[in-house]
Amino acid sequence: MIIGIGTDLANIDRIEATLKRFGDRFRNRVFTELEKSKAKSRPDEASTLAKRWAAKEACSKALGTGLRMGISWRDMGVINLNTGQPVMELTGWAEKRLNSMTPKGHKAFVHVSLTDDHPWAQAFVLIESIPRIG
Repeated sequence: MIIGIGTDLANIDRIEATLKRFGDRFRNRVFTELEKSKAKSRPDEASTLAKRWAAKEACSKALGTGLRMGISWRDMGVINLNTGQPVMELTGWAEKRLNSMTPKGHKAFVHVSLTDDHPWAQAFVLIESIPRIG
């Protein structure tokens, strides 16, 4: 069953300008180590980070909180499965919120879809509740 959905659109040029102005201060405040590493390895760091920014915004909406109630940017991170598929990994307060939303006897899975077409980056997050077997 679906227990949360969220979407966000980010401007890549705005993220690029923020990177130029604040550099590592911005990177360290918003992104996980894995996200920063992946972005540095890509030809267009700003595009990669803009998609992840949008994913964090979309995830906070899917959690039903937005970026308030103690949620931290780094409590939400985009990781990739072995297939390359992106998913959200939640820690800290975001993980606590997810657990409180998840019905008893179920496990939550946070799907994410990312896309970009300069100057836009978009993310869609869907939180699925799956019954535990056994």
